[in-house]
Amino acid sequence: MIRAEPIPPVAADPGTESGFRRRLLDGMASTIRERGYRDSTVADVVRHARTSRRTFYEHFTSKQDCFIVLLTERNNETIRRIDTAVDPDAPWRTQIRQAVEAWIRSSQEDPSVTLSWIRVVPALGEDARQLQRETGEAFIDLIQKLTSTREFTTAGLRPPTRQVATILLGGFRELIATTVEDGNDIAGIIDVASEAAMALIGAHR
Repeated sequence: MIRAEPIPPVAADPGTESGFRRRLLDGMASTIRERGYRDSTVADVVRHARTSRRTFYEHFTSKQDCFIVLLTERNNETIRRIDTAVDPDAPWRTQIRQAVEAWIRSSQEDPSVTLSWIRVVPALGEDARQLQRETGEAFIDLIQKLTSTREFTTAGLRPPTRQVATILLGGFRELIATTVEDGNDIAGIIDVASEAAMALIGAHR
């Protein structure tokens, strides 16, 4: 069973510009865990970051701007983790399982931020919608890349179309969100998510 582990703080020199930015992003994550994005304020973020509103606005134009930067960072890291977790020489079903497990581990580390990404972003306007679209495209590209390995080709499989990959992405996101909302362990969906992905991708022969 995969167990959630706290995300370790990123070491940074608090006296540098990048150090303050890192602290503010971590402060945003802490605020979301504490109050949720909708009820959070810039004051909450700077309290967790142990800095000032003036410093906040030197790095971000608004609470939403900070949130979008945090999510961009988290999504890029999730994609990187999934990509590096998969052994392209393993049987294709194993590769799918490895990708799902990596996705779950990343989502499980910070369920509050994960849920905010899935539920809150669609209502935040054009900047957030752009992030959602760009991230969706990056995940679809990753799905198609991971299903283009020799093991898939040898099994007579071809990468899913962008439309099918979108269905896979959307279904998985919704399953993660409802599991978190129900207060259940996200690790409990690994089997069903893996089986569904294998069935959907396995149909592309």
